[in-house]
This record gives sequence, structure tokens and C-alpha cells, in this order.
Amino acid sequence: MSLVPPPFDPELAAALELIKDVISPGLTLDQIDEIRQGPGIALLAELDLTLDGFFEVEDRTVPGPEDAPEISLLICRPAAPPTAGPRPVVYHVHGGGMVIGNNRVGVDVPLAWAKETDAVVVSVEYRLAPEHPHPAPVEDVYAGLVWTAEHAAELGADPERIVIAGASAGGGLCAALALLARDRKGPQVIGQVLMCPMLDDRNDTPSAHQMAGVGVWDRTANETGWTALLGELRGGPDVPAYAAPARAEDLSGLPPAFLDVGSAETFRDEVVAYASRIWQAGGVAELHVWPGGFHGFDGFAPQSALSQGARAAQLRWLRRLLAN
Repeated sequence: MSLVPPPFDPELAAALELIKDVISPGLTLDQIDEIRQGPGIALLAELDLTLDGFFEVEDRTVPGPEDAPEISLLICRPAAPPTAGPRPVVYHVHGGGMVIGNNRVGVDVPLAWAKETDAVVVSVEYRLAPEHPHPAPVEDVYAGLVWTAEHAAELGADPERIVIAGASAGGGLCAALALLARDRKGPQVIGQVLMCPMLDDRNDTPSAHQMAGVGVWDRTANETGWTALLGELRGGPDVPAYAAPARAEDLSGLPPAFLDVGSAETFRDEVVAYASRIWQAGGVAELHVWPGGFHGFDGFAPQSALSQGARAAQLRWLRRLLAN
């Protein structure tokens, strides 16, 4: 097996060069607290989530899973009255390797979609590992989805037009959420947007080996995130699909999926395999592998041509889904 990584897109390689002193690819357990306290997370509080007054923004505390703490939802609704009945909902799950982040991480992406499609965004905050291992994160995410579906009317939204979306760990949690909602006969979501999703705790694909020590999230970081979530179960035979969706034996009966990933990142092969297995189960999936993309490239270098293409593809898929 070749361990030579595929080349980065030239624009993205230049962006990586600029951030290499701030972000290293290999996160370890002892670095989690330092990153949580770092300036990046604090700066999120200063974002203008109204997009110059387009959205009304509210933080709402709602019931969590049974016998668990309440959860926080960030709710962003267009300020103008709807033009054609209740709005669709983008239910967003943030990334952060299962160990960092809050409901403002990455929310700029669904807000941009919502501005174009007249949708409501609900972004959920979930408990983080290692303090809160599986199933705490996915159960929080499920509880937030149930609340959103049950209270859609008061948000001016349509409970039968909910799309779930997330990047990285958030993408993995969305994939797990789709499985959980199917199996529990919970809220019926109409689509899932899985952006560079974190799906497989086994961390042993060719791309995981190829990208060791390269980019922004490598095999060491991946082992850190999964070990925080699963402890000694990680990589073993007893990992449930609701923790690592790549473990699911049955991918039938899931909502249509949009999956994208970079060709030069750790998650490439597990994402391609997951899309293939959705098709093999008779499902609907659109897969994009962006040539030369590193993990989360469109967030780090949004002005690059590849990032613009990725964002445009996401929005086109969402528009088609909502038009049906």
C-alpha cells in the first residue's frame, strides 16, 4: 500500500502553509483543554449571527435525554415573514472531533444556505467527550431533533421538512442521528448533509495511513477523538453503529444523503465507502470527492476555487431537495 499522500490543491496548500503554526494535524488527549480554552472558541461569541439583521437569533434551553441535563439550542429565524407557508429547517450539529466546540462552530455554513432558501437554522449543543462518552453526544443531538420537530410550529417551521447537517464529528453524529431516528421511528428528516463526516472508529483505511502527520486532522487526532468517545471499545468488535455509523450493518431506509470529502484527508475512504453502501442498500446519495482538499478546507480557505465549488454543490443539492 502506498503511503504517499495525494497532493493538496495549490490554493489550499498555500492556506495550509499560513495556518501550520496554529493548527497541527495530531491532536492528543492532553491538548484538549488547551484548545477548548483557546481564542478560537471565544471568538465565536462575537460572530454576527443575524447576518446584518436578516436573522433573529435566540438561545433556547430545552429538555435533554431522559435523566440527563438540558441542552442548548441556537435558533436563527429569518426576520421577515415567510412568503410561502412554514419554512424548512436545517438542524445543525457542530464539529470538533467529539471533544471540542459549541453550537456556534460551523454555523455560518447552514446560515448561508438558510439565507438562500428561506429556512430556519437550529444548531444543537451536545455534551463532549471524554467527560461525556458515548452515548451522551448522540442522545443530546437526538433530543434536540425531537424538540425541534415537536415545536416547529412555534418557530414558523415545517416539522416534515427538516434536513440534518454537520461537518466532521457533526457529520458523523448526523449519520448516527439518521440511523437512530429510523430505528426509533422518531422525527422523519428529509435529507442529511454529511460534510467530511467522522464515521469509522477503526481508523485503519488507506487514507488514514496516507495522511498521517499531514493536513489538519490526522490518524493520531482521529484516535484521540474516538478514544475519548469510546474508551477501550474503540476499534474493537462491540462498537455500536450509533457511535460509529460505518459499523451499521443496514443502511436501508435512510433519508437522501449528500456526502463530501477531500481527496487529501484522513476520512476520504470511509466517506466513499459509506456512500457506496447507501447505494448498495437501495438508497439515495450524492458524493463529492474534492481533488486536493484537506479536512475542512472550505472553512479554512473559503475564497479558494475548490471551496467555492464545494459550497455551491451543497446549496444546489439542498435547493433540489427542498423543491421536491
